[in-house]
Amino acid sequence: MTEDLKPTYVEKGREFDRDMRYIPDRITKDARLPHRGPATVPLWPVEPSRYRLVAARACPWANRSIIVRQLLGLEDVISLGTPGPTHDKRSWTFDLDPGGRDRVLGIERIQEAYLKRYPDYPRGITVPAIVDVPTGLVVTNDFPWITHDLFFEWQDFHADGAPDLWPDALREEMDTVMERIFNEVNNGVYRCGFAGSQEAYDAAFTRLFAALDWLESRLADRRYLMGDTITEADVRLYTTLARFDAVYHGHFKCNRNKLTEMPVLWAYARDLYQTPGFGDNTDFDQIKAHYYVVHHDINPSGIIPQGPDESVWLEPHGRAG
Repeated sequence: MTEDLKPTYVEKGREFDRDMRYIPDRITKDARLPHRGPATVPLWPVEPSRYRLVAARACPWANRSIIVRQLLGLEDVISLGTPGPTHDKRSWTFDLDPGGRDRVLGIERIQEAYLKRYPDYPRGITVPAIVDVPTGLVVTNDFPWITHDLFFEWQDFHADGAPDLWPDALREEMDTVMERIFNEVNNGVYRCGFAGSQEAYDAAFTRLFAALDWLESRLADRRYLMGDTITEADVRLYTTLARFDAVYHGHFKCNRNKLTEMPVLWAYARDLYQTPGFGDNTDFDQIKAHYYVVHHDINPSGIIPQGPDESVWLEPHGRAG
């Protein structure tokens, strides 16, 4: 990767501010306006085998969509393309595929699907993204809505026994829990890692561990965040916890303690890891390669650490029953 193509993430003197402007399109069962979300957005029809989810296992935001797709049994309904763990300023590449091209879309970079629809696309080329296979056009990269709609809009194609990831009775509380998880934990680790000043880092660090302490307490008397069953809230938290000791503790300076030193959260994380859909979609080698290679302004040597030991994720968690 040449110097001019290396991404940069730290803006000196400033706190990290994630750009949350995404392609707002939705894939829905019909042309009705969605019951949640923006009042008017372009709608695409639900059609099995029409769309391809492009999601890198290294990326926590993309990883959640891979997990939800499997939990709901949509593997034969929406195909999956997986870019490799590293990228440059232009976009993620399909370097894990034969010939370096996605086997369905025939492209080398997900950027090609973006630029085919928006020749002057002004923001970062992100995953997850859903691509319309017949046209090769990107449909959306709005990651919170992608998993929301996999549950609500694709229900006719869910597998028998698929979990209710958005229970009606818990919706209001769940929204509050997920908002705090996103702001303080999912995005909180990035605010630590990409802080451009000591003050920004200190504030982010305090907020992150206050939230982790709250979660440690919340999960002390319940198996999952919302009770006895897995919900979308658990998926959203898991992708950060899975990366915590391998990446965030050292690389992002989130080092008050390791996940393995928080007994409740650590047992909870192992419980999820050992649940089909979670651990089998967690690739620690790809995770470490992504963060330690791509974030050149934080780790200029590009050296990828060997640890920690992955086998500890298979130790008994004691939370079932």
